[in-house]
Amino acid sequence: MKQLLLLLLIGCGLRSHAAQLTFRVDMRQQTVSPAGVHVAGSFQSEAGFPADWNPATTALTDPDNDGIYEVTVTVPAGTYLYKFVNGNGWPGAELPPADCGVADGGGNVNRQVTLGATDLRLPAPVFNGCTPQVRFAVNMRGQTVSRAGVHVVGSFQTLAGYGSNWNPTAIPLSDANGDQIYEVQISLPAGAVFQYRFVNGNTLAGAEPVPAACGTDDGTGTRQRVLDATAAVNAPPAVCFATCTPCGPSLTNYATHWWNDAVFYEVFVRSFYDSNGDGRGDFAGLMQKLDYLNDGNPTTSTDLGVTALWLMPMMESPSYHGYDVTNYKATEPDYGSMADFEALLAAAHARGIKVIVDLVLNHTSSQHPWFTQSTSSTSPFRNWYVWSATNPGFQGPWGQTVWHRRSSSYYYGIFFDGMPDLNWSNPSVKAAMWDVSRFWLQKGVDGYRLDAIKYLDEDGTRLEDTPETFALLEEFHDSVKAVNPNAFTVGEAWSNTAAVVPYVLNDRLDVCFEFDLAAAIINGVRSGNPTGLRNQLNTVEQSYPKLQYATFLTNHDQNRVLGELGGNLAQMKQAAALYLTLPGVPFLYYGEEVGMLGTGPDEDKRKPMQWTAGSQAGFTSGTPWRGVNGNYAQFNVATMQADPASLLNHYKQLIRLRTTHEALRKGYYLPVTASNAALLSYARVYQQEAVVMVSNFGAGAASNPALTLSVSSLPAGVYQVTELYSGQAAGTVTLNGQGGFSAWSVALPALGADETWLLRLAPQAPTATRPGQPLLALNLYPNPAADQVSVELTQETGAARSELRVYDLQGRLVQTTRFAGRRHLLDTSRWARGTYFVRIQSGAAVATQRLVVTR
Repeated sequence: MKQLLLLLLIGCGLRSHAAQLTFRVDMRQQTVSPAGVHVAGSFQSEAGFPADWNPATTALTDPDNDGIYEVTVTVPAGTYLYKFVNGNGWPGAELPPADCGVADGGGNVNRQVTLGATDLRLPAPVFNGCTPQVRFAVNMRGQTVSRAGVHVVGSFQTLAGYGSNWNPTAIPLSDANGDQIYEVQISLPAGAVFQYRFVNGNTLAGAEPVPAACGTDDGTGTRQRVLDATAAVNAPPAVCFATCTPCGPSLTNYATHWWNDAVFYEVFVRSFYDSNGDGRGDFAGLMQKLDYLNDGNPTTSTDLGVTALWLMPMMESPSYHGYDVTNYKATEPDYGSMADFEALLAAAHARGIKVIVDLVLNHTSSQHPWFTQSTSSTSPFRNWYVWSATNPGFQGPWGQTVWHRRSSSYYYGIFFDGMPDLNWSNPSVKAAMWDVSRFWLQKGVDGYRLDAIKYLDEDGTRLEDTPETFALLEEFHDSVKAVNPNAFTVGEAWSNTAAVVPYVLNDRLDVCFEFDLAAAIINGVRSGNPTGLRNQLNTVEQSYPKLQYATFLTNHDQNRVLGELGGNLAQMKQAAALYLTLPGVPFLYYGEEVGMLGTGPDEDKRKPMQWTAGSQAGFTSGTPWRGVNGNYAQFNVATMQADPASLLNHYKQLIRLRTTHEALRKGYYLPVTASNAALLSYARVYQQEAVVMVSNFGAGAASNPALTLSVSSLPAGVYQVTELYSGQAAGTVTLNGQGGFSAWSVALPALGADETWLLRLAPQAPTATRPGQPLLALNLYPNPAADQVSVELTQETGAARSELRVYDLQGRLVQTTRFAGRRHLLDTSRWARGTYFVRIQSGAAVATQRLVVTR
């Protein structure tokens, strides 16, 4: 047990800035339950209690009988949700006002606290009530954000319980959705006027220089921002760091990268093509088939058109799948030599194909020399893995055995005994693996797919999604980008959307796979009901940095998609049209384009590629490592190449359309309302072009559906419409001054069941309805919002009054009001949770901004 305790102590020592957090609540207006007062929240397991959100385990006391109950816990720096309980069960839980915290959309509100590197003694709110709230927000676009994060300092900190004033480590801001706006909400015991400024990092050396136009000299020659915090909720507009410019979220100002232009193809080398007749695919075989994937000539139409490859594990391994590596700097001998791999890489790059490879950081093979040496308790490699003298006894996340016996000791391996987990608390492990990451980048690979990232660094019995894992990925990011700033990282965090998002924030990974979206596509198409997919698309849109997530249907760990759709080729085409026209980075699993099947054991989901109707599906001249699918005679590349209506040619056309039209690669997403409930529609908008996707989930044809888009960034005017898939002209549509259209009926025949239109809108006469209309600078804060939103025009317009209109995503007018001056307080308390567009016209000037309501 000594070894395990040592490792746990090391892990605890690496945890980020544990500090004391004191919860306080004023119970003087309550009849206190005989069971006492408790606090429950997301902090409890971090504080050493058995589980989060337990209303009976964290008791507050009132030793001086003043009616203020409190408790102090020690937790790592971070943001936590909580609420107070009068008693020890949920019937006694408070429901504070939305101004105090975060609404979950189901009628519940939780308080929120952000803890930095110093102790925090919270003000004592009245049970069910609020103390004054202050929200700080700063836009860090254009700044290199410090690894230490962004903080706010000021003369309010002592009053708010954060120790001394002007402490740059106490109050970290966070960017919860990757829009580069860092924010925090804090509580004050009473309102006043304060000075403050933002800090890039956690030392005053990183404090912003506040311009004279919006700064006040504090008496020492330093200018500070000024905050009037005398209201119940105080929310100054987000500003750009070191400027006086209000900088709220933007609909169109977001970054894209080379991977947003790419379509990836996931390849299991063992199953793709065998060049030498030994029954196993290899590098040489894959190189022979590169012209099928992309021949490098954009004028040809015989290739699939993918522009990037993800190679499943190709490093030395004793298993067929390769996820248990024995040598991170050698290729799998079954696939060929290092020279063969380098030749493949060069041939792919010559065709404009990027190549990323699987990198397994969580574990090695039990046959890896590091592990075989670690089995000796005196080996210098002992601490490269997690060993215990006795069996700690706990199980893994899905009830599996994670402690495996070897001689008289136990080692930790979350997947199985042949894959022992690396001990990432050991600096030697980090150094070795960062060296591996540099090795392949220097060979020329374009990035990595990271396997099982949820489980990288354990924290005692907490086995997934730990702060240590997030910190580790930040180090990994720095190691990779130092070698190649354009290297791409995509992670497998097989979780719900909310749990995945942290992996793509704070410079951890570039994107992660969106498993919930993949399931929603398949379930929606299979059931003929787009509601779940529509809801998931809204969730995704609100959660990730714009466009930065990976879309797919199924992968090597899942039943193949055609089988999930019951062999229905029409639905298969519909599913392909959906994910290849959505935002994000699309990944296509090899053989998906020819309808390969596979269920059950993983080997059967990774069967040989089906090239022809001939012997062994044209995969090998020998005996394949795994038997080919029974449907290969009809579902193969050669047969489908010859059929213009085949699934393969459908994929080719979709990929070419995506590659051709920037709106499908880089355009932002807007839902479009259709008059027929069985239709799902959305727009992709980029600069002055849009593609409107309309997909019929119903059992019958949809005739003359009416489409409505309430608002967009497109200029007003007349747009020529073309259905891209068929090439048919589809008339014109006129966009109004909001960049939208109402009840537009497309000039095309009925849309059949499981069919999809891709309607390109290209300006025929842009800005025809309002030529030369000036733009108006508008800021909304907070955004996302829960209750009230400050609307601020950032320049004088000369107009006596401005008109404000709010539209929901179904194109319905939610609210109209007129106001004088540059500021208006917008009440959203009765609005449903979701995304809205706020449009303001002041004289001839117009501004439109997106607003997310999170209640």
